[in-house]
Amino acid sequence: MTPSWQPIAARIIQLLAAAILGAVAVVAFTRGPVRAVTPLTATDIGFAQDMSAHHQQAITMSDMVAADAAPAVRALADQIRFTQLREIGQMTGWLQLADAPVTSPLPMAWMMADAGHHVGGGGIKMAGLASPADLTRLQRATGLDNEVLFLQLMTRHHQGGIEMAAYAVRHTTTSAVHQTAVAMIDEQSQEVILMAYLLTQRKSAPLSYP
Repeated sequence: MTPSWQPIAARIIQLLAAAILGAVAVVAFTRGPVRAVTPLTATDIGFAQDMSAHHQQAITMSDMVAADAAPAVRALADQIRFTQLREIGQMTGWLQLADAPVTSPLPMAWMMADAGHHVGGGGIKMAGLASPADLTRLQRATGLDNEVLFLQLMTRHHQGGIEMAAYAVRHTTTSAVHQTAVAMIDEQSQEVILMAYLLTQRKSAPLSYP
């Protein structure tokens, strides 16, 4: 025989379920349609798009460090890869919140106001990027040649990244973008100092930066 409390319990569960469904319906009705929030300026969006592309090349170069590279060079490459992958994820999140594409249809347009010596080919060249020929040389180099070329190309790459981040610091009005750009300048400046020391150990010097 069914205990007398079971019908009562079943009724209570039904009433609770109805109450929960009703509450959900009220919330859904009062909230209305979800609207996209765009907390970023055009400069912020351009910075996030182009710095993500800039970071991607640094990751590519880090992956080209020879397997037999010295531990200090290998550790630096791993550090750069980790840091810049994390920052790409952060900037991609900003772009998603702003409902903006990951890549810019007009790379570096956000820095047009201070074009200066980077103007060329109808726009601004992304600062510090290695050329396809540079990447081919790095990929094919071995031993000490691989270490030196990596340190030289990454130093110039970081100098370009610092320039881009500094522009963002001067022109952004968004706190999160400002903080991130300042952090990029700090971390990449420290790595430039370390790379200068590693190059000196290898009786080499950084490449000139335009």
